[in-house]
Amino acid sequence: MFMNQPITKQLQTIDLKITRWMAQNGLRLMRVGLGIIFLWFGALKLFPSLSPAEDLVRRTIFFINPDLFIPVLAVWEMAIGLGLLFGYQMRLTLLLLFLQMPGTALPLFILPEVVWTSFPFGLTLEGQYIVKNLVLITAGIVLGGTVRGGYLEPEPKKKD
Repeated sequence: MFMNQPITKQLQTIDLKITRWMAQNGLRLMRVGLGIIFLWFGALKLFPSLSPAEDLVRRTIFFINPDLFIPVLAVWEMAIGLGLLFGYQMRLTLLLLFLQMPGTALPLFILPEVVWTSFPFGLTLEGQYIVKNLVLITAGIVLGGTVRGGYLEPEPKKKD
């Protein structure tokens, strides 16, 4: 197949195939991966002491009974997860995601001793758990950019 082509041309052909595959599948894989995270983390919250975030939630949301709040949060996260997994009601699903995310950042301000080893760069494991939500938010933004039928274009046309 490639025997008569110079190596750079062969590499370009391989690169193009890989890039096209990524563009064709990346958004769906991102949506499903994000859905699994929300469904899994939400489901863990339904079982006392199973979620590693339970203690953090209890200590952060001290103004609401955590025995009532945690199951509501669990169902909320699971709804986000299912919406993402099945691509169902994406506007509503992403709205739920974006409404939930500010709450995940509360420990950075309410419990700084739990999330920082040395402010502003040293993070505890809990702090890393919270900061990784930047990736979840960004993934939600990318998915939100496709709710009107947008997609990834592996080879955009050059503008004149």
